[in-house]
Amino acid sequence: MVLAGVAGFALLGLLVAVFVRPLLAVSQVIDVTNVWIGRIFAWAILLAVVIATVNAIIRKLFDISSNSWLEMQWILFGAVFLLCASWTLRVNEHIRIDIVSSALSARTRSWIDWFGHLFFLLPVTLLMIVTSYPFVMRSIMQNEQSTNAGGLPVYPSKALILLGFSLLLLQGLSELIKRTAILRGLRSEEAAGGHHAAAEAEALRLKEALAEEARLREAQELAERTVGQRK
Repeated sequence: MVLAGVAGFALLGLLVAVFVRPLLAVSQVIDVTNVWIGRIFAWAILLAVVIATVNAIIRKLFDISSNSWLEMQWILFGAVFLLCASWTLRVNEHIRIDIVSSALSARTRSWIDWFGHLFFLLPVTLLMIVTSYPFVMRSIMQNEQSTNAGGLPVYPSKALILLGFSLLLLQGLSELIKRTAILRGLRSEEAAGGHHAAAEAEALRLKEALAEEARLREAQELAERTVGQRK
């Protein structure tokens, strides 16, 4: 079964390589959608902070509290974590071991990303979707409620698992398409997006500018020495 899975994803990588040009349009739609969703649900952090603050004030002043307030904070945090993960992947902000990554060439990093997306990210997200689907649907069909007094329904928070990994699967596919295009020379490394790519491009520009300045300074010093020797 493992070999069949590896072969299946290898075939997917081959198909993406063959049809990468038309798939770039699909990648762009996925990117825009996940960025839009991420930016909206990122505000859930602020909402969770407001609810936590109001809940704490009311509890201290009036000795009143509710499990629904606490559970709403957990749900909002889960929504941010799950629904913004694909946005984070889109902007290339997931944690990397920079001391290793910075020592590699851009093409080598693209190959590592391509391999990681195809054989690690996509299989894991697909596995999570397949295993969570019956878990989520059972909760919805049973109208599952919190076991805490005054708690909230449970099925919306469980549905976030399915939705979050579905978005992450799509974004993983989008990143695979873009990395394939980069490796085939159809896109530049900076076109993959993200603060890391922008920072690397800026660092390269500064490095080239400093090198050019050093060359000009050396040429000027050489010219001054030549003039001095003639005198």
